[in-house]
Amino acid sequence: MSDSLIVEIDAAARRLVAFIGDLARYAATRDDALARRALCSPFSGVPNEDARALCVAARNGVLEAIARERIPLPHESAQAARRFARALDELERAYRAQGATAREHVATVALAFELDAHLDETERAALAACEAVAIRNDETRPAGVAWEAGAFVRDLEALARRATPARNELSREPLVARAPEPSRVVKRRRGHFSASSLGAFAECERRWYYRYVCAAVEDRGSSASFYGTAFHWALERFHEEIPRADAAPLEVLERKLEAYLGTAFERFRSGFETNVEFELQRRRAKRTGRRYLTWFVERARAHPFSVIGTETSVELELDGYSFIGYIDRLDRDDATAAITVVDYKTGSIAESADDYRGKVARFLDFQLPFYYWARTSAGDRVTRLSLIPLKDASLDVRPIELEVVPIAAPRGGYGGAPTGTIGIDELERARTRMVEIAAALADGPIERFPVTDDPDACTYCSYKLACRERPTRSENRFGR
Repeated sequence: MSDSLIVEIDAAARRLVAFIGDLARYAATRDDALARRALCSPFSGVPNEDARALCVAARNGVLEAIARERIPLPHESAQAARRFARALDELERAYRAQGATAREHVATVALAFELDAHLDETERAALAACEAVAIRNDETRPAGVAWEAGAFVRDLEALARRATPARNELSREPLVARAPEPSRVVKRRRGHFSASSLGAFAECERRWYYRYVCAAVEDRGSSASFYGTAFHWALERFHEEIPRADAAPLEVLERKLEAYLGTAFERFRSGFETNVEFELQRRRAKRTGRRYLTWFVERARAHPFSVIGTETSVELELDGYSFIGYIDRLDRDDATAAITVVDYKTGSIAESADDYRGKVARFLDFQLPFYYWARTSAGDRVTRLSLIPLKDASLDVRPIELEVVPIAAPRGGYGGAPTGTIGIDELERARTRMVEIAAALADGPIERFPVTDDPDACTYCSYKLACRERPTRSENRFGR
C-alpha cells in the first residue's frame, strides 16, 4: 500500500474505515454494541434520526428491534433498516465460510451497502486503501489459516492513525486567540416532505430545526404513544379482514377486534415501562374498541359504506416538491361512491369541526388537506374529512367531520358541533402554504429558526428544556 494513498484519507473518510472495521469485528463476535455503532454510521443507509431511535428502542439487540418493528418507521427507513440487518447476516456468513478472505469482506461491505453509488472521491480513496490493507493481510497470512478480524482491524486502525496528526504534534501548537465561529446557512433539505414535518415547521420553526436538522434524540415515547401505535396496528388488521359492518354480527366483530388489540399490545409490550401500565392501557383499548364498534355499526346502518383502504401510502407532487404520507382509513359510500378520508386520533383532538377548520385556516394542521389533494389527484371524489377520537374509553365515539364544499359558510356558525363544512378554497390555501414551506426548506437559505409565540405549543415539546427562548405564560414569566 503506497504512502500517497494514505495521505489522501482525511477525517471524513476515516468514518468509512471505522465502519468497515466495526463490521469485521461484528462478523466475528456478533457484538450488539458494534451493530449499533455501524447502524448510526452515515454509510449504513438508515437516516441518522431513525437509527438512533432504533438504538433507544433496542432492549434485546438492535437487530431484534428491526425484526420485530419495535418502533414505527417511515416506509423508506424501515426498508433501509431491513437491508442493514440482512447485510450483517450476510457478512457473518461470509466471515465463517471456508476459504474466506479479508478482501472478500471489504467487497461484501461495498456491495451490501452500495458504497460505489454513494461515495465521494476522498471516500473512494479510503475504500481503496481498506482493500489494499485487506490484500496485504491475505498475502501475509500463512496458507490454510483463516483470516482473523482482529488482525485486520488493527491494520485498519494503523491506517487511520497514519492519516491523523499525532497527539504530540497537536499539543505543541500554541494557543491563539480564535475569532468567533461564523454563522452558517443550514443545508437545504431535499426529498419528500410529510404533513407532520410541515405542521411542525408551521407551529414552531425551532422545534423543526431540532427534530429534522439536528436529529436530536427524543425520548423513547410514553405509554400514551405506544397505546396509539398498538391501536392503529389493530384497526389496520381488523379492517383488512372486516371492510363492512354487516360482515358479521356485532358480538363476532367485538371478538375479532379484541383479539387484534390483544395481539397488537403484545407486539408493542416493550414500550410500556411496567406490567401494570401495560395492563391498564390494554384494558382501556378494549373498552374503547367496543365503543368504536358500536359507532361503526350504527354509522353503517344509517349510511352503508365499505372500508377500501387502511394505512394507504400516498404521494403527491406539487410545483416540483414531493409529499408523502399514510392515510389511516379510506371509506367509500355505497350509494354515491364518494370517499371519506379517516384519521384515527388516540391523543388530543380538535373539540369541534369549527375548531379543526380553524387550525387548517391558521396553517397549523396539513394532514387532512394533504390527504384530500393526494386522493383527489389519484382520481377519487373525496367529499368528507373525518377525525375519529379513540382516547377516552368512558366516552362514546364522536367523530369530527367536515364535508367538503366549494365555498363554506364563515366559521363560527356551527358552535361546538362535531360536524361542519370546509371549503375547497380553504384546502387550496393549505395546499399553497404546503408548497411555500417546502420551497423555504428546500431552496433556503435559512439562517434562523425562531421559536413559537404560543406557550401551549411547548407543553409536550421534547426539546423545551433545551430551548432558552421558548415563550412562557404571563403568570409564569418569573418562574423559569
